[in-house]
Amino acid sequence: MPRTNLPRTTLTANDHTAALAGLTIDATLVTNGCVINAADFERTVLLVENTGGDTKSVTVKAGNSTASYTATRGDLAAPVPGTGGQVFVGPFSSARFQQHGGALHVDFETGFTGTVTALQVPQHT
Repeated sequence: MPRTNLPRTTLTANDHTAALAGLTIDATLVTNGCVINAADFERTVLLVENTGGDTKSVTVKAGNSTASYTATRGDLAAPVPGTGGQVFVGPFSSARFQQHGGALHVDFETGFTGTVTALQVPQHT
């Protein structure tokens, strides 16, 4: 099955951005993972919330493109505490995480429930 598209929200420089609902992490998302297409790796941050009772991991997959020359460092697995725990993951190095076509792949541990939100930090203005 294809990965679910994870849309990005670009934060507004020198202003505010309303809180976002995020993409629900359900059984389908756990099975297939999600993708940020045409990722701006160095300016992308994930906000991951775990609504389950146990700590679960979110994994950003090491890249498989010729541009990801440090992919041998492997995946990045970040533990997210249970019962409403939240973590920010990123920003990311394109040299480690870029998939073919410029995508960023994110996977979730079996049984993970919660939300994931992709934020793009603006360039300084």
